[in-house]
Amino acid sequence: MKLSLLKEIIELKSQKKEFAIITDISKGNSEIYIKNKELSSAFKNNLAEISNHFNEKKNGVIENTNIFIETYILPIKVIIVGAVHIAQYLVEFAKSLNFEISIIDPRGYFASEQRFPDIKIINKWPDQAFKEIETNSSSALIALTHDPKIDDPALQYALKKKFYYIGALGSKKTHENRCKRLKEAGFTETEIQLIHAPIGIKLGGKSAPEIALSIIAQLLSETYKK
Repeated sequence: MKLSLLKEIIELKSQKKEFAIITDISKGNSEIYIKNKELSSAFKNNLAEISNHFNEKKNGVIENTNIFIETYILPIKVIIVGAVHIAQYLVEFAKSLNFEISIIDPRGYFASEQRFPDIKIINKWPDQAFKEIETNSSSALIALTHDPKIDDPALQYALKKKFYYIGALGSKKTHENRCKRLKEAGFTETEIQLIHAPIGIKLGGKSAPEIALSIIAQLLSETYKK
């Protein structure tokens, strides 16, 4: 790999940008692909295929070409509200996936480093906690506390910021009451329907690890729809 290409890769990583390295394996020449950046003559005829692979987060040789693509995608920010037992299993499942986890819970006795080692923990109410997290429409929210004072502000924030995934734990009755509060807060029926509640894919499990697995499965499913 050329030194100039290596320097560009290091710079893009430091800027937290998404990109891909594309290589013609028949000739050995490589360059960087970034959305909306013009490619050299060696690759521009395959721009559509390269773009599709990049958008689908695929690595490997592009079919019917000699082009190998390796994508560098930023971790998806997943904010868990509520440092409950289920959250511990969610963190374990997420460790091997491309998720950057943060936990918000003003209750310090739940959200502690001992229970969640090496995870960003913010022991503040959501209104204050979200000031410490950079989010956008590629972020996800998982609300687990059952406490409207904690969950509702987080859900409202996620709806306003158009998070691609928003899920909330609770029974159908709990969610009905939640929907009423969100309507009173000014959210439309269409916006409220974006919330996955009761959260998770229906796997039939009831234990904490089984519920966490159903949530992760739903989160992954929605991630690959983006």
